[in-house]
Amino acid sequence: MPYAKVTDFISIDPTTIIATLINLLILFLIFRLVLFKRVNKVIEDRQKDIADSYEEADETKRRAAVLEAEYNEKLVSAKEESANIIRESTKRAQARGDQIIDEAKTEAQNIITTAHNEAEREKKRAVNSVKNEITDIAFSVAQTLVEKEITKEDNERLIDAFIDSVGEDND
Repeated sequence: MPYAKVTDFISIDPTTIIATLINLLILFLIFRLVLFKRVNKVIEDRQKDIADSYEEADETKRRAAVLEAEYNEKLVSAKEESANIIRESTKRAQARGDQIIDEAKTEAQNIITTAHNEAEREKKRAVNSVKNEITDIAFSVAQTLVEKEITKEDNERLIDAFIDSVGEDND
């Protein structure tokens, strides 16, 4: 028989099946006692680490949101403060500019008043000087008249000369 029957190789032996099942059960119990507890512990630890990581990420996210809100609040506050500083500086600069302009106007008014007063004094001096010259001329005319006898023509000529000399002094 060179060829064996196919059924010779495939045979169902109930003792082998039971022995295999018992072996499988024993291996399962050994694995369960030795390996499953450790594997379950590793899996539980890993699940706990993952849960902690998620919790920590949520906490970090919440803190980041709080910090972002604080940052935005401070940014708005800083913008408002800088706007207030700019407004106050502008007001102070405007007030200082107005003060400088007022001081300049006051000083200009003082200079104008002083110049008017000086011009008035000079005018009075000039008028007094003209009056003195007229008085001197009148005395010299009177002296000339007293020294010589004057006719009516001479009198008119002297008056005309006096008027001409007064007109020349005022120019």
